[in-house]
Amino acid sequence: MKPSYIVVEGVIGAGKTTVARKLAAALDATLLLEQPDDNPFLARFYRDPGSAAFSTQLTFLLQRAGQVERLQQRDLFSGHCVADFMFEKDRLFAGLTLNSSDFALYAQVFERLAFELPRPDRIVYLTAPLDVLMARIARRGRDYEIPLQAEYLERLAQAYARWLRDGPGAPLVEVDTAEYDLVGNPDDFSELLAALDSAETLVRLTRGALI
Repeated sequence: MKPSYIVVEGVIGAGKTTVARKLAAALDATLLLEQPDDNPFLARFYRDPGSAAFSTQLTFLLQRAGQVERLQQRDLFSGHCVADFMFEKDRLFAGLTLNSSDFALYAQVFERLAFELPRPDRIVYLTAPLDVLMARIARRGRDYEIPLQAEYLERLAQAYARWLRDGPGAPLVEVDTAEYDLVGNPDDFSELLAALDSAETLVRLTRGALI
């Protein structure tokens, strides 16, 4: 039986939203997506991080908390739900973008919002080499992502790695999307579905095997 609340996570460009859509369709699940286009500060943040970091991060925090809270209130977790973000990862981004005083204030808000929010039953963590991520970001052509630098993506990937090493609080399926085509290859997608059924706390998809 598939987990009821599945989160697809990964660095910008890893393919979270595309994979989340496919999983939701396969599982007949409610789909919960981030709304970066609704954040009015994001474009300015990518151009000049120092001038908009706090506003951008706080907007994302409130947006993500509101989305998960509304699902909980509507009791949609009685069925399957697939999201392309994990609420707790918001703090990971904040740690990279905010100065110490702003982060201290942000952390107080985060703790209040996170107190009673549901946690996922399984996390699908998508990875890819830095050059692949940058090529995907360039190909999708979002105007506000044009200033995005490889150095920022590298720092973000390292932050994700630390977060996962410390334990994200849910069983993990890790997939290298440079090797696995979860959208275009039905066999690859079937391996992901099988991994979601695993009782292991960490499953890594590798060519030809689940380990």
